[in-house]
Amino acid sequence: MKYTTLPNTNIKVSKICLGTMTFGEQNSESEAHSQLDFAFERDVNFIDTAEMYPIAARKETLGLTEKYIGNWFKKSGKRDKIVLATKIAGPNRGMGYIREDLSFSKKNIIEAVDKSLVNLQTDYIDLYQMHWPERVMNMFGQRGICDIDLKWQDSIFDVLTTFDGLIKQGKIKHIGVSNENSWGVMRYLMESERHNLPKIVTIQNPYSLLNRLFEVGLSEISIRENVGLLAYSPLGFGFLSGKHLSGVNANSRIGLFPQFTRYTNENCHKATKLYLNLAHENGLTLTEMAIGFVNHQQFVTSTIIGATTLDQLEENINSELILLSETIINEINKIQELVPNPAP
Repeated sequence: MKYTTLPNTNIKVSKICLGTMTFGEQNSESEAHSQLDFAFERDVNFIDTAEMYPIAARKETLGLTEKYIGNWFKKSGKRDKIVLATKIAGPNRGMGYIREDLSFSKKNIIEAVDKSLVNLQTDYIDLYQMHWPERVMNMFGQRGICDIDLKWQDSIFDVLTTFDGLIKQGKIKHIGVSNENSWGVMRYLMESERHNLPKIVTIQNPYSLLNRLFEVGLSEISIRENVGLLAYSPLGFGFLSGKHLSGVNANSRIGLFPQFTRYTNENCHKATKLYLNLAHENGLTLTEMAIGFVNHQQFVTSTIIGATTLDQLEENINSELILLSETIINEINKIQELVPNPAP
């Protein structure tokens, strides 16, 4: 397993990060613990979760993912060997059952952190992230021009000040954003520099063969400002395994949750077929090529993989060893020109 460092820290993380949003919905607690054991045995030391998990989010299962991880920490005694990341849910997505007010107020952030600490059975979180912006903006597959959210009052200084206090208390070590755009990332960086407040070290955004929007704008910010990408959905909800090209499996994530349509449109089918052929022509599985492509990018700190079975997990972790030639990268870029970003 290759390791890198969370930007601007001394924390070493594996290039593969175990995503856990299936824990509590598609995976039982025993299955979750088996995945955690398997990943740890293969030198994965980085785990990502969120207070709203599992997905699909429901009041009845809220917090189960963090609780499963917390129980694993207690059982295994491996907390000090794991780099742990979790996230606070934001407003504008419903889910009033999490908190009546989902703004990033000081009260809400402290309440969310404290609840996650209890669920995770730990006294610190290595990386605490904002799951999506407080303001309304394009995210989760939304295309087109989004009206500027003029009702939103810029709270970034107050948010960073609250995180500064939590860092000084030892409850969190570092902070990051997720599902953010270039303007938001620069605002956080500007406020932290101007007021000597904690700097965001990562951005967790989608990045895959079906969604390369990070390359426009955010990649330059990532490299110049040293904010690493934690790339989520490198397989597009499993679509880039190729298993859905002949029909959606009813027990798959896309089959179980048909409301998630980001990766199921006609252009995703078209592009995935082309990528599948290219992978096979080069003696690779599509999974290997897809994850290998994400790992190839210099702005990627770690690639977040998720699975429902140990076989899937093994292939995903082993894909970290794949090195793509410049010839394959050039052919991938040709397909991107034909079918650009079908799953924004």
